[in-house]
Amino acid sequence: MLFSGAFLALSLALASNAFVTRTWDEAYALANNVVSQMTIDEKLGIVIGTGQLNSNRRCVGDTTAVPRLGIPSLCFQDGPAGLRLVKNVTGWPAGINTASTFSRRLMRARGVAMGEEWRGKGAQPSSRYSFCLPLGKMRNPKAGRGWESFGPDPYLNGEGAYETVIGVQSTGVQACAKHFLANNQEHWRYGLSANLDDRTEKEMYFYPFLRSIEAGVVSVMCAYNRYNGTSSCHNEGLIGDNGLLRKHGFKGYVVSDWGATHDSAADNANAGLDMEQPGDYIVIGGGVFFLGKLETAVNTGAVTTERLNQMVARILAPYYHLGQDSGYPETNFDTQKPDGSGSRNLRVNVRSDAHTALAKEIAMASSVLLKNNRTVNSQGSTVRGLPITKGVASSIAIVGQDAKMLNTNCNDLNECNDGTLTVGWGSGSNLVDFTIPPVDALTSYIGTSATITTSLSNDLDDGANAARGKDMAFVFVNADSGELGAYTVVVGNQGDRNDLALWWKGGSLVERVAAVCNNTIVVVHSVGPVSFSWSNHPNITGIVYAGLPGEQTGPAIVDVLYGAYNPSGRLPFSIADSEDAYGTSIVYNSLGFPDINYTEKLLLDYRYMEANNITPRFEFGFGLSYTTFSYSSLSISSTSTGYTVSFQVTNTGGLAGTEKPQLYLGYPTSASEPPKVLRGFEEVDLASGESKTVTLSLITRDLSIWDTPSQSYIRPSGTFNVFVGASIRDIRLTGTI
Repeated sequence: MLFSGAFLALSLALASNAFVTRTWDEAYALANNVVSQMTIDEKLGIVIGTGQLNSNRRCVGDTTAVPRLGIPSLCFQDGPAGLRLVKNVTGWPAGINTASTFSRRLMRARGVAMGEEWRGKGAQPSSRYSFCLPLGKMRNPKAGRGWESFGPDPYLNGEGAYETVIGVQSTGVQACAKHFLANNQEHWRYGLSANLDDRTEKEMYFYPFLRSIEAGVVSVMCAYNRYNGTSSCHNEGLIGDNGLLRKHGFKGYVVSDWGATHDSAADNANAGLDMEQPGDYIVIGGGVFFLGKLETAVNTGAVTTERLNQMVARILAPYYHLGQDSGYPETNFDTQKPDGSGSRNLRVNVRSDAHTALAKEIAMASSVLLKNNRTVNSQGSTVRGLPITKGVASSIAIVGQDAKMLNTNCNDLNECNDGTLTVGWGSGSNLVDFTIPPVDALTSYIGTSATITTSLSNDLDDGANAARGKDMAFVFVNADSGELGAYTVVVGNQGDRNDLALWWKGGSLVERVAAVCNNTIVVVHSVGPVSFSWSNHPNITGIVYAGLPGEQTGPAIVDVLYGAYNPSGRLPFSIADSEDAYGTSIVYNSLGFPDINYTEKLLLDYRYMEANNITPRFEFGFGLSYTTFSYSSLSISSTSTGYTVSFQVTNTGGLAGTEKPQLYLGYPTSASEPPKVLRGFEEVDLASGESKTVTLSLITRDLSIWDTPSQSYIRPSGTFNVFVGASIRDIRLTGTI
């Protein structure tokens, strides 16, 4: 573990409620008291954004302050991977990389650190931040924004959501879960209808939101798409008083995605929408509360005063619940002028050594070692493969434009894609100014121990010539995706990827280099699964899937390649040879907004592959190490809340390492569940030869399925199979319940 002492101390302080918080009852009492003193104009200013075209807008979305009652403007700012359109902040690894760590510790620590940066950029007296967390967005591997979330598995997604919300809100910053619900592709996102049955809804797409609610999330953002035919932001079954969120304990407010509202003010307000952002019309929707529309609805009785008061109270209660009415820093940035011009942008630096170290640790811990054909000499030094022994190779080639620095002028959209890939594009992007590219980090580390030749383009001939005759060649390749929105088409891709190929002829570049260098190491930066049709080439001795590692990409990959960090990342999705192996598709062409029927139901990713006897190239949960691990002594015992599964993991290799054991359940046949479903994982640090007992808990819900007639989770009768192992296909221990 690489936390600094200062960061650990701060994290522990935050976790123990170092910031004054209030119960929800106390918060609502304060909120209702304030609402009772407000004029209707003041109430409307709380529930309606100030407008995307407002020149005084400081954040991506704002509300109107009520100074006489001590209520600041609420500030909404993009940034699931770091504050967007803001300088002097950390460029964090993306959500999908955080999932790759299979580490609750790092999931929470990332949330804490990001919350610190949100808070440090200021709120009192003019604004507050809402950190919005995208959930459940990788139904298809080509989905443009799948990388913002924690992958296709609902359990892993849910744990990532839970830990991140806990971490963010421990700093007194509001967390928001989005996009509610089933927002899974960019093409046609503004009006497509995601059609799914009740059980699929509960077990797959709602589950991460449920875990967010259990973590205490204070806001939820409704999506652009329709849900079973009705716009998400006026879908009473989703957001109403008796809808999905409220029935499962949600106590905060529902805010619209930017321009996701349609029809009338009454349709949206009465269905459960509490706030409209950005307030005015944007793209193809929005503005249903704007320009007096909600006020007219209240004055005519189409929306009751009681409902308006409830909307305002729901927005203000989190402000009091998280103690944001005391001690918040002053706002110090301006998204309309992020480069620093103007008196409102104070250029406050919220970066820290602890945050940089954590960003690097997550980048390393999320690096997945996919292949390692290692050979050593008589002195025990690595001759081919990984980890590399410094000085053994006297000549090294670094090939591929993904190794070099990207154009920082593209940090918001990344449409240039002309350098190393650290994050996808769109509103989920982050600051890339502090990126340390792989070529710089490698060159600095290797120093004079080897002669370095570079080819920092994807020119096939130039890359092959640079690698020919060298002792070792690094090849860096990538594939990008992002948000459709109003953003530029990126290299012919409109948000969702066109295919699973590496960009810029990356697969061909790998093959050309491997043809002339018998010690080729490939590093893949990608938003999700890509084609690895070249992976079995005998001259490719090592493959590291590094995902979207954020600004510390260079130092992180150097430590992984040269053995200062033993890789422990695990795939949060399966990597197959064709899109057909996933059982879903992106709808690109349609005569109007399409209906997308989720006919695969519970069978996403590895669940579909297991059910259909499809063997992926690299399976869900897979990841190699520089050491080896054995499993033994499985024990299953009942508790008052479920079951405890215990087993022993031993490091049987010669190096210290971290294993990520996973627990899968096989349900009784009558349950009609997938063959195996993830229900637990752990992070186990082990010295060479060391053994530790791992204990995983299964609560009753983990053994339950959603029963539509009773609208509840029920445990099916019969025998459950318990599978413990290193991946979905590498099962080491089995038992039954």
